[in-house]
Amino acid sequence: MRRGERRAVGCWRPGSPRPEGRRSTESEVYDDGTNTFFWRAHTLTVLFILTCALGYVTLLEETPQDTAYNTKRGIVASILVFLCFGVTQAKDGPFSRPHPAYWRFWLCVSVVYELFLIFILFQTVRDGRQFLKYVDARLGVPLPERDYGGSCLIYDPDNKTDPFHNVWDKLDGFVPAHFIGWYLKTLMIRDWWMCMIISVMFEFLEYSLEHQLPNFSECWWDHWIMDVLVCNGLGIYCGMKTLEWLSLKTYKWQGLWNIPTYKGKMKRIAFQFTPYSWVRFEWKPASSLRRWLAVCGIILVFLLAELNTFYLKFVLWMPPEHYLVLLRLVFFVNVGGVAMREIYDFMDDLKPHRKLGQQAWLVAAITVTELLIVVKYDPHTLTLSLPFYISQCWTLGSVLVLTWTIWRFFLRDITLRYKETRRQKQQTDQGRAVSNRDERPGLDDDLLGPAASEKEDFAEEGAAAAS
Repeated sequence: MRRGERRAVGCWRPGSPRPEGRRSTESEVYDDGTNTFFWRAHTLTVLFILTCALGYVTLLEETPQDTAYNTKRGIVASILVFLCFGVTQAKDGPFSRPHPAYWRFWLCVSVVYELFLIFILFQTVRDGRQFLKYVDARLGVPLPERDYGGSCLIYDPDNKTDPFHNVWDKLDGFVPAHFIGWYLKTLMIRDWWMCMIISVMFEFLEYSLEHQLPNFSECWWDHWIMDVLVCNGLGIYCGMKTLEWLSLKTYKWQGLWNIPTYKGKMKRIAFQFTPYSWVRFEWKPASSLRRWLAVCGIILVFLLAELNTFYLKFVLWMPPEHYLVLLRLVFFVNVGGVAMREIYDFMDDLKPHRKLGQQAWLVAAITVTELLIVVKYDPHTLTLSLPFYISQCWTLGSVLVLTWTIWRFFLRDITLRYKETRRQKQQTDQGRAVSNRDERPGLDDDLLGPAASEKEDFAEEGAAAAS
């Protein structure tokens, strides 16, 4: 859907009929319809610049004799040409701020990243790890994993100089990363319960898989106080407050040159980085089996993407502080919000031939491909059996979830339908009995016979004589 179509759907003023395309959970939008140079596609301009750049490299630059350098340069140039095509020609997604081209760029980056993952998947383990040396010469070497466990004393009386040294050791750069990450995840999911479930379940996963990855081994207070309550909890709280502000905000858009004051112009430029409109997510997982399975699938993909972050570093020999790890997180931050909106629209769409959004499709494919790389590159680590008590806990949890699903969407519905059918049958029987009595009022006298009629007449005569 193009921007003009979105504006036509979202623009609704009091007193006018509500557009059919806007849902009850979507905010009202006022737009004066200004279409400036900033919003045009610029397809010819981009094509001209791209042609000039390629012509300059071909005609004026001398090609080096270094094969490895030429290979790298050719791959980068091919990716840039594809990005230029995608930014100008790809289909728009659900977001239009700060600019549709921004989201088209990340859609094309998703395609490039998925192709890169597939290439890595088809290499041998050794070649795949050594291929990363072409990206960074420091990669391709085994790296020891840091153990976050150790002493779990919050207050260490034996250390007179700094008894809280265990706490300070855990306060590294990952603490603000946890907070910022969960703040942004809350803006994607837009539901407090789902965020808390994912946050708590990931800590349980760390407990369960610490025998596979050493850096999952953390102290209990690191899991539940620093992660769940402080970093994750504070990030979720701030995210929910931001969602509340976005849902109450008035979405009134004017062209920059239509605003008379400089303060208004600066405010308009700042608001360009906020959503064009707002849709409040109502997941309602218990409303139907389809929505329940969809929400469970979303939670599963989120947890799988989180685990892939750690396992990919482990199997590809990539240090946690490497810039590629950070770039992957930035990538998921930008594509995750679009994917969640497309998934929500897919679940809310009542059309019989609905289609999953392009960004959501790519995010799901990327997550699965990353998992397959982990499985191929280190099957030994993944097949390390869970400790008995942990497998028992997960079995019990799975049985409880399955039991609740069967009761809620099958047994409960059958019971309610049976009770409703029985109640309707009783009402029907009572209605028939009443109608039968109304239609045949003399039936009782006929059944009693002439003797009963004579007794009634004699009683009536005796009552008259007494009076």
